[in-house]
Amino acid sequence: MVSRPRVLIIEDDEDIRESLVDVLHDHGYAPTSAVHGLDALRKLSDPAARPNLILLDLMMPVMDGRAFREKQLSDPALASIPVVIISAFRDQDRMVSSLKPAAFLPKPIDLPTLLRMIEDYSVPSQ
Repeated sequence: MVSRPRVLIIEDDEDIRESLVDVLHDHGYAPTSAVHGLDALRKLSDPAARPNLILLDLMMPVMDGRAFREKQLSDPALASIPVVIISAFRDQDRMVSSLKPAAFLPKPIDLPTLLRMIEDYSVPSQ
């Protein structure tokens, strides 16, 4: 049996987060979610639950997307997990490039583009 690619959605907006979980589940992925960066780091501490791809919002309380990504990149066990940044932040060029994401997708999210990015950037489980 082929395992479904796991996607971690880090998004503080409950409606967006739950909608993404539902859509990804309906398209054959195994989504999980976190409400902010610190919540995501806790979930990533379990090696068996690590995703193939992370969808990361930038503006969140507690730990924002930038702080999360810096922590992720500094941890050799997590640094190789690709990240697609999803954000309404429009002046993203310099900030986003410094975070070294696999891709950037502006909000509102275009679903076909998102699904294509997930397919392109999901890496097989280690």
